[in-house]
Amino acid sequence: MAMQPVPLDKASRLLNHGPTVLVGSAHGGRINVMAAAWAMPLDFDPPKVAVVVDKATLTRELIEASGVLSVCVPCVSQADLARAVGGESGKDHPDKLQRCDVAFEPGPETGCPLVNGAIAWMECRVLPATAHVAGPHDLILAEVVSAWADERVFSGGRWHFESAPDVLRSLHHVAGGFFYATGAPVAPDPGVS
Repeated sequence: MAMQPVPLDKASRLLNHGPTVLVGSAHGGRINVMAAAWAMPLDFDPPKVAVVVDKATLTRELIEASGVLSVCVPCVSQADLARAVGGESGKDHPDKLQRCDVAFEPGPETGCPLVNGAIAWMECRVLPATAHVAGPHDLILAEVVSAWADERVFSGGRWHFESAPDVLRSLHHVAGGFFYATGAPVAPDPGVS
């Protein structure tokens, strides 16, 4: 895998297609990763994202304490990992990352986990506006401060799933632990500009 930096003005494209994500957090020597089905880009310049993170989770506790998080896009080969980290609580299992076999490296900007094998990584700083929406809506708003993507599936500012192995397609959670993989591209109509 060759993770290459993604220009920040293209970072929103890493989430534009609505993939399931792995949200990482770190604070005070504690680290956690959880799966989240609800994540989306919010803005281009500077790039911003929104992620729903339940207030009862360890991830939310660590994000609120540190003011930072990571957002990683898992691929088909990581479906079991996404189910594992999405189905087990870091509060109940302090050894969750070992139990779920999560390999990661700390992000250089935030120290939050960047999950190995994911096809995209983003490090983010929580925006002050989050205080107004996080409590009642569990919505975290953050600015992307660094981004990378696997050059086998993302280059030139866009995804290229059609030319990569199927195991590198992103996951899309539909309910009950079931996922779909990103499908085939639909070519643009040559008459539409």
